[in-house]
Amino acid sequence: MKRRIWIFLLLFAGLSAQSASAQLSGVLGGTNTTTKTTSGGVVVRTNLGLLGLNIVCLLNNCTVVGNLDGNLNQVFLVRPNGGLLADTLAGILRLVTGILDAEVDQVLAIPTELGNQAVLTALPSGLWNATPVNYHGTLVWGGYANQPAAQIIRVSQAQSAFHVSGAGIVADIDTGVDPNHPALQAVLLQGYDFTRNQPGGSEMTDLGGSTGSACSTCQAAFVNQHTAAMVDQHTAAMVDGTAYAAFGHGTMVMGVIHLVAPTAKLLPLKAFHADGTGNLSDIIHAIYYAVQNKANVINMSFDLKVNSTELTNALNYATNHNVVGVASAGNDGLQEIVYPAALQKNAVGVASTNDFDQRSTFSNYGNQVVWIAAPGEDIISTYPFGAYSVSSGTSFSAPFVSGTASLLLNLHSGTNQSQAASALTHAQWIGYNMGYGRLDVYRTLAGQ
Repeated sequence: MKRRIWIFLLLFAGLSAQSASAQLSGVLGGTNTTTKTTSGGVVVRTNLGLLGLNIVCLLNNCTVVGNLDGNLNQVFLVRPNGGLLADTLAGILRLVTGILDAEVDQVLAIPTELGNQAVLTALPSGLWNATPVNYHGTLVWGGYANQPAAQIIRVSQAQSAFHVSGAGIVADIDTGVDPNHPALQAVLLQGYDFTRNQPGGSEMTDLGGSTGSACSTCQAAFVNQHTAAMVDQHTAAMVDGTAYAAFGHGTMVMGVIHLVAPTAKLLPLKAFHADGTGNLSDIIHAIYYAVQNKANVINMSFDLKVNSTELTNALNYATNHNVVGVASAGNDGLQEIVYPAALQKNAVGVASTNDFDQRSTFSNYGNQVVWIAAPGEDIISTYPFGAYSVSSGTSFSAPFVSGTASLLLNLHSGTNQSQAASALTHAQWIGYNMGYGRLDVYRTLAGQ
């Protein structure tokens, strides 16, 4: 009897969907056009389950691509068939009984240029300091371990005074990581590649089998306008161009987290391609994956100009499971609203400062998106091929805060979003529209 009722409900949902399709077709007239801001898919929240959603799609010319929220089975990605446009399909599905939400999947990009910022020309001397340093059991370059940014926020002083070096799992939603980098290898977890739907968060797969080499004695090679890496010229030429505009971004971000929290486990979640583009659906998927795979902190060095209901829902889920979210404030040099940094219940928004505690000219500002600031200019970090690089951007400010959240876990293993945000307010005041000021790791821990 229960089975018959279920079948009836599914058929009813399907008929409702068919009716909704007819209603919306008359309203829209099929004249919508797609833009480069959509992936062609629709993110759907439903209480019908996979079977029910498949029936809805059967009657409305779409295909269920897959589940985005793991074991919850409520959020899915669907794609239109037969020339149906994504925004038309989203409108149709919103009228279907049992479909709770439907939004067009967005395409977003990691910034490959910095607003109000000239091309990187002067490089810090520390980039050539390849002297091996034992950093919490791993040999790293001295220029990386002892760079000005780490000294400004008092990383070493905090680690020594409070006997902390990082706890828990820090996930980074990004381009992936070099899984064989000597500085990171010991603490890296396998991760996941959402761009290919396969285990392993390596960004080296984007090279299609090509290999490169680090070079500690070479002249630094500019791999994009604001990143120079210690690689040979062959390697630099290989990753030059728009197809690899963001290659190495994830490895650099991971390196900054590791600099602050060297014993924290790092979970690489690859949701962006080497050119810097990524689908919102993959980011949503990565957030649920991070929570369900025991991440304690999620670093998000990216931003969207338009909010997403399902991104907010995913971050609410993370917050409700005591996961700390950290997000970059953006690189347009404007007082503007970007997400997820503006979701202050769910994420600590991070702006960029220079070595003199001034706002970086490229950094967004305003207390609606900035909770705190951290150094983001001339940051030396790990780079693929076992190399090191220097780069600038709020992308590299955020992981200083993510690493600090991991240090807080050393002191209090149950630290949640609100507790971490409160602790971070013990910062160095640097002026209005920059949140609570510039990160001071020592003060953050001392306030606990």
